[in-house]
Amino acid sequence: MIVFAGIVPHPPLAVPGVGKDDVKKVGETVKALEKLSEKLAEAEPDTIIVISPHMVHYPHLFNICGMGDLFGGFSAFGFAEFEWHGRNNVGLATEIADKSEEEGIPAILYNNGEEEYEIDHSVMVPLYYIMQKIEHSFKVLPIGYSVASRGEHYSFGQIIAAVCERHKDQRIAIIASGDLSHRLLENPGSQNTGKAFDKEIVELVKKGDEFSIVNIDEDILDHSGECGYRSILILLGVLSGRDYAPEVYSYEGPFGVGYMVANMGVRSS
Repeated sequence: MIVFAGIVPHPPLAVPGVGKDDVKKVGETVKALEKLSEKLAEAEPDTIIVISPHMVHYPHLFNICGMGDLFGGFSAFGFAEFEWHGRNNVGLATEIADKSEEEGIPAILYNNGEEEYEIDHSVMVPLYYIMQKIEHSFKVLPIGYSVASRGEHYSFGQIIAAVCERHKDQRIAIIASGDLSHRLLENPGSQNTGKAFDKEIVELVKKGDEFSIVNIDEDILDHSGECGYRSILILLGVLSGRDYAPEVYSYEGPFGVGYMVANMGVRSS
């Protein structure tokens, strides 16, 4: 069953070993990630599904990690001292892939033949903070989105939810990882669709207005330079028909990229 859901950004510089002095510039994001991680830990999840914009990308396939052993770190960002090793919930991954095929939503159960799958920074950044707060062992299931339609992303989320709800004995948290606009520092004299996109998404998430998020203006979306919208669409599909009360913990964009942290306030079924 689903016990927690949230939306997080993934700037590596929010990790102290990477950002160093720049961590102070994303202070609100760091505090919000710590708060979200505390709330997630209280939900005591056995598995954390993370929707990632930066997995191996198949344009028309949702990528579900099917490899049992996972690892990740921040050596690519100059912080080699931290490395994580963990396990994937392969059974859950397989069921999601099978259900997707049954429902006509193209997906792949990914396995590259290596001993371990290296998870990307959009999973590792939230995981870094979660690890500081959670005391019991848990599994991580990375899932990547595609360039399929908005409706297919929403439907894929509903498939994830249907599979998760089969398992009343498992406590499952779902995190939509993604930054908002990467174009907040456009010329002030131009039409800054990046800022418009972020403002609208933040307000609509606060309201829990699924319909308006799914149907956000195409022009604003196309010019926003975002990487988190499709992650959010999948999460909204997961939450479809559920009782939840979203709360945006923080929003800031000091480096020209929008960072939003939100607890979707899921109530366990």
